[in-house]
Amino acid sequence: MRPQATATQMIDDARVRVTRFDFVPGAETGWHQHAMDYVITAISDCHMRLELPDGTISEVTVPAGTAYRRDEGVEHNVINAGETRMSFVEVELK
Repeated sequence: MRPQATATQMIDDARVRVTRFDFVPGAETGWHQHAMDYVITAISDCHMRLELPDGTISEVTVPAGTAYRRDEGVEHNVINAGETRMSFVEVELK
């Protein structure tokens, strides 16, 4: 069993939900499906292992200070595949 990432809600208003995620090495979010479009901004270098429902596993590195966006409906489990802590901020668009 993997440790769970820590989710800290920073803003939740009529327009956005902003959550900071912090992962020790090996920690995971757990399986989830995004109900809204979202943007991720990496606070640290994020070495992510992404598990997808079809059994696909991919590994990506999101450098600190960079961002990416995805549409609602994405389903996955995000795991810190690195050897150090990783953190990012997720902004969900309502």
